[in-house]
Amino acid sequence: MRKTYPLRPEGKHPDRVLDAVKHDIRKYMKRERRRDLPEGADFWDFDCRFGATQDTAEVVQPSQLTGLLDVLAQGGADHCYVELLAKPAVWQRREAAVNEEPDHPAQSVDGLDTDTPSHDDAPR
Repeated sequence: MRKTYPLRPEGKHPDRVLDAVKHDIRKYMKRERRRDLPEGADFWDFDCRFGATQDTAEVVQPSQLTGLLDVLAQGGADHCYVELLAKPAVWQRREAAVNEEPDHPAQSVDGLDTDTPSHDDAPR
């Protein structure tokens, strides 16, 4: 989707127009995620560009779109350009997190904290 949205059309409240633009973006992303994935892909990812015009659009994360749209609208912009292109992606596994040693007593391997008494040590 490559689209330029008017943010201040004649006769419409700017807040409602902004809500409609956000809804259209979310609807597009939801529709693209419903498509069948190709072999070997885990999910649909999006290449995203956003700006006041197509020439000034910058690469952003899809999760930042609504926040940037709010900032642009509060700045008084008349239009915004949104480019969302779906692409299949594969989850990247984090190997380093699995192999790290616990560096905090609460993250011990056996799950027991040796500094505090257990319920078995309590007097009866």
